[in-house]
Amino acid sequence: MKKFVFFAALFLAAVSCTNKPQSQLDRKVADYALVTLQAPDLSGISDNGKEVLNLYRFAAKEIDAIYWEQYFGDKQALLDSLADPAQKTYAEINYGPWDRLDGRPFVDGYIQRFPGAGFYPVDMTKEEFDAWDNPDKNSPYTMIRRAEDGSLQAVWYHDAFRERLGKIASYLRAAADITIKPSVKKYLLSKAEALESDNYYQSALDWLDMDDSKMDLVIGPNEAADDQLFGTKRSYEAFVLLKNEARTNELTQYVSRLSELQEDLPGEPAWKTFQPGAGSDIFAYDALYYAGKANAGVKVIALNLPFDPDVQRDRGTRTLLLENVINAKYNKIVSPTGELLLSSECTEHLSADAFFWNIVFREVAHGLGVKETINGNGSVEQALGSAAVTFEELKANAAGVLLVCKLQNHYDIHHLFTPEDALTTFFAALLRSVRFGEGSALGRSAIILYNFLGERGAYQRKASNQYSLDLGKMEEALTELTALVLKTQATGNGDFAAGFERNYSVIPANLEADRLSLGLEKIPIDIRFDFTK
Repeated sequence: MKKFVFFAALFLAAVSCTNKPQSQLDRKVADYALVTLQAPDLSGISDNGKEVLNLYRFAAKEIDAIYWEQYFGDKQALLDSLADPAQKTYAEINYGPWDRLDGRPFVDGYIQRFPGAGFYPVDMTKEEFDAWDNPDKNSPYTMIRRAEDGSLQAVWYHDAFRERLGKIASYLRAAADITIKPSVKKYLLSKAEALESDNYYQSALDWLDMDDSKMDLVIGPNEAADDQLFGTKRSYEAFVLLKNEARTNELTQYVSRLSELQEDLPGEPAWKTFQPGAGSDIFAYDALYYAGKANAGVKVIALNLPFDPDVQRDRGTRTLLLENVINAKYNKIVSPTGELLLSSECTEHLSADAFFWNIVFREVAHGLGVKETINGNGSVEQALGSAAVTFEELKANAAGVLLVCKLQNHYDIHHLFTPEDALTTFFAALLRSVRFGEGSALGRSAIILYNFLGERGAYQRKASNQYSLDLGKMEEALTELTALVLKTQATGNGDFAAGFERNYSVIPANLEADRLSLGLEKIPIDIRFDFTK
């Protein structure tokens, strides 16, 4: 396999302004609380099933190696060059020498992270890319490289990473041979074929059909968040999961109501015409292992897959709630953030249940709205370009908590929390998410939400440096913002999206002070996993 070492040679000669004392890097590492995922209850899993789980983990480890190469280059060369243990650990957290919270380097010899990550040549301009006549260049599954003559060429993922993908396919086929579940066997075989061909449609359908297994493996190039140049190239990741069947049964009642939830979103009917397929479902899991993009920097706590709009239309989506990770983040980060930064009359509304259900409907909201523009501008992803990922996060966060409030007003979520709890916990989580910084779509969307809510008078920052909330104005502002985002996605107004993102994603002084306060109190920004136990 031809290996692509994307950045090392290009950046080693760059001037670095990042001589950071070890103590500062120690603090950065401490910003990610070390969490050991508890050993799952495998009493209902057969010996064959346990061996399948082992094969899933082997496959995930190979995905991790692919992602290092895809995003940065030579992992081992980087780690071997670092004598400082804290620097090495932080490079492992970030999957490279750039801090994912702000895109800046923390290793000498590297300049600011290239917005195109490892997907494009660092010397490529947008004008050069636009002028290049190659239909494969916009595929989510091609790496853009320089040919020997200096011209651009598109290299399919299955060619760029052929050796490791072949090993992964072998693990999946071995697992298919020993599983007793026909649906699992079918999925694993089609996913192996997809990884070796970059044709994921059938494997996505087979994954959605696999609804009778206690174990799951989400694997492949999924999200495009790393591509901050064009927002199209997808990163490899893997999750090894064990289903929480009791919680899953509780969630299934909402699947049949997706059309109703779609109608409940604010804005013109034309902005929310997408109809998820009838195969949509919501499952709860405990996570056993993260790899690749999933494990880099901030850890996701829920997913809505597949991303392919054709699959979403034809069959639907699956929302996956990673309950043990959700609980860890609430207990270690969200609740302490709220206790520190919210006034006493607000803290009584902090709720672990509200946090969970906000996450549920944040992910549901990803499957609502539109996927194709309504005026012939192509897909939302293509029309909004690099702003597409940020706008999708804005939609999901704002629309998700609105749906929770609507459902709780009608007592449709049978847990002991109120709409006030949902909004207050949402704001506490927002203050925490702002710490992700401008370097990620999650961070930018949080900063935009904070600034937008502030403009609409949804909160006041008191002399005590704590916040009081006007929950009525907050709900009104979230309704307005949701409608605005849905309109922008539906009309494919890329210029507006870019300007809105640029204007609202500036961190104000109050947020800087909040981030300092949270750091002084040693409240972590996120978590990292100890997979050795």
